[in-house]
Amino acid sequence: MLYKEPAPIKDRENPFESMMSRFNIAAEILGLDEEVYNVLKTPTRQVIVNVPVTMDDGKVRVFEGYRVIHSTILGPSKGGVRFAPDVFLDEVKALAAWMTWKCAVVDIPYGGAKGGVICDPFSMSAGEMERLTRAYTQALVDTFGPDQDIPAPDMGTGPREMAWLMDEYSRMKGSTIHAVVTGKPLVLGGSLGRVEATGRGVMVSAMAAMDKLGMDPAKSTAVIQGFGNVGAWAAKLMSERGVKILGVSDVSGAYWNDNGIDIEEAIEYKNNNKGRLEGYENAEKISNDELLVSKVDVLVPAAVEDVITIKNVDQIQARLIVEGANGPTSYKADNIINEKGIMVVPDILANSGGVTVSYFEWVQNRMGFKWTLDRVNERAERIMNESFERVYAASQKYNVPMRIAAYIVAIDKVAMTYKYRGGF
Repeated sequence: MLYKEPAPIKDRENPFESMMSRFNIAAEILGLDEEVYNVLKTPTRQVIVNVPVTMDDGKVRVFEGYRVIHSTILGPSKGGVRFAPDVFLDEVKALAAWMTWKCAVVDIPYGGAKGGVICDPFSMSAGEMERLTRAYTQALVDTFGPDQDIPAPDMGTGPREMAWLMDEYSRMKGSTIHAVVTGKPLVLGGSLGRVEATGRGVMVSAMAAMDKLGMDPAKSTAVIQGFGNVGAWAAKLMSERGVKILGVSDVSGAYWNDNGIDIEEAIEYKNNNKGRLEGYENAEKISNDELLVSKVDVLVPAAVEDVITIKNVDQIQARLIVEGANGPTSYKADNIINEKGIMVVPDILANSGGVTVSYFEWVQNRMGFKWTLDRVNERAERIMNESFERVYAASQKYNVPMRIAAYIVAIDKVAMTYKYRGGF
């Protein structure tokens, strides 16, 4: 049976159109001129590759892969590589653009990029994954580079795949080049603090927003939708600061406890159960849909795009939404959220802790020197807090929601840099 590209999800908004809708609002507020608008709305480069891989049964399967470079105005492009069965080009384009805005919001010298391969990593052996990662790297060897385009892990990939990518790239270039990729294992030049960096950034953003709203963490409740790396670390770090986590979820469903989930226990259970919460007994099982609309103070969507949509936004009861995932709220849901008076710390701010520590990893690789964990965390938290304050100030200045304020901050920085560089 031939492997076919999955059909697009019909009831899902196009993520690139969602991104552009918000971009257009911010561009109008800024009075962006036509030249800059046209440059920033269009990806610089879109690469589609066919990647042949010998599978364990001896047959060759051809996978379709993408790498979209949205912008290199601020510096080399930066962005993860996603291995998933439902990857499609407009999603990768949206994620690449979000990376541009994310890097600009936290003021690091990167443009945005994203990669993807249509595959099911959970049904593939380690050998098949390695051959796919190496073949994808070979296909994009002229695109990647420590001064050109720097990949990183995303859904379906992790430190193991980044080690293979670095090794394959280094083999093809004839020398070891650590800085071509971030999110590597520590022994291969990875940074301390990188694994928990995105979840830590979500926690820092949540604490900053709760402070603005006058919410006491020790008297607040939260649910975390998505219990992968980002969600699990966000839950752990928020609970350590006193927030009671009433519910968590993953692909197996959602788990609720009125007295609070024991996050350490849930993480240990997940790690001993093939990375899933399925069968977790110290909580009542509910649906993911119920979790999203439960009565809590803070909602952290930390899984995939478009989980808060026009279909469920009316039922959202949280006072604060902190977006750990990329694009978890559809554009059509934004207005209703704003009318309900819910503060949203948007994805391009809330989950930018990951790219911030990726930047630190790249800097350390270029220096040939390692920082301590305390130094990494202290610098990352400072950048996240400063970025939050910049976005909050813009939201007050322009009287707009935090999401549009984040786009304003990001687009203004990229546009100014473009003009200083001389444009075209």
